This record gives sequence, structure tokens and C-alpha cells, in this order.
Amino acid sequence: MKFTYKFQYIIKNVIGIFIALIFFISLFPLFILFATLIKTESKGPVLFKQIRPGLKEKTFILYKFRTMNDLKDEHGNLLPDEKRLTKIGKFLRRLSLDELPELWNVLKGDMSFVGPRPLLVKYLDRYTPEQARRHEVKPGISGWAQVNGRNAITWEEKFKYDVWYVDNWSLWLDFKIIAITILKVLKGEGTIFPDLSTAKEFKGSKNKN
Repeated sequence: MKFTYKFQYIIKNVIGIFIALIFFISLFPLFILFATLIKTESKGPVLFKQIRPGLKEKTFILYKFRTMNDLKDEHGNLLPDEKRLTKIGKFLRRLSLDELPELWNVLKGDMSFVGPRPLLVKYLDRYTPEQARRHEVKPGISGWAQVNGRNAITWEEKFKYDVWYVDNWSLWLDFKIIAITILKVLKGEGTIFPDLSTAKEFKGSKNKN
């Protein structure tokens, strides 16, 4: 049983890297187009980079297309996320195209196409022991929690889906998640809300112990 699981996981990694390479090369003209539009609309880097925890909580640099500007109020504080979201950024987020640079993370072996989303490092000490099990597999561009509500469900529900994925992972489940993800992206579901461009901060579960 363990051999079968390990064999499937090796196949998952090999297929993931191969497909990521194909996508990265074939979509490169699109990368150039988005990079040009981002630089034209606002000042700042094309890519958003942030350290995130991955497999076994080992950190790596996550790459996304930058979707917000650096506008500040009269006191020098950054405006709320929804006010800093650019026009091209809103378009990219609506179709989840801002996550295309994560193909590089897949190529580097930091991520997989499917797995729990890599969240903020500061959340690590806020998880319950059960929730922390989401780091037993590589993080993914999409995951079981993303196709079951994404930002429309609570953090606790997301983590339950993540842990369920860890316990029930198979290649067939990954294919199912990818298929559902494509449908949801085409419909623009669960990507952005009218008054909130990013998910609320995870403060920690009530029953941490």
C-alpha cells in the first residue's frame, strides 16, 4: 500500500513538472503581455514575491503577478486592498491568471498543481496540530478547499478540506480537482468579492488545543 502511494506521488511530481514546463513555454507570450500591462498601469515590480511555508513547513519564495499598487493615505499608510487593486489586477484575479507564475514554483519543486494552498508564515503558530497536517504534502496552485468554497468558507472549513485531502490523496482525486478548478475559473467563481480582494487574516482557531 505504501509502495503504491509513493509510486503515485512520484508520478504526480514527474507529470506536474512536465506539464508545468509545457505551460511555461507555451504561455510565455502571455507572460510578456501581462507584464507589459502591469508595468504600464502602475509603478512597481511585475511579480509579487512572498515567503511561504511548503512541505514540512520548509519555506520558499512564492511568485504571482502583482495585482495591487502602493497607494497610501495622507498618513502614509497603505490603502485597503480593495482600493489598491488595479484594473489589470482585477482581471487577472477574476480568472486566477495572477497565479500563472506559480508554474515556476512547480518547476522548482516547491509546489504541485494540486495541494493545500501555501499560506502566510505567520500562521504557522496559529494552527492546531490537526490543521498543521496540511503541510504533510506539497502546497498546490489549486486544492480541495479551493474547489469547495475557497474564500466563501471559514478558515476552519478550509483546513478540514486540506487535511481530508492529505488523508485521501490519489492521482484520481488530483485529476478531479483540476477538472473542477478549470470549470470554476471559467465561471469566475470564488476568486474575488465586491468589497474584499483578499481573504481575511487567519487569527487562529478558537479551540486551538
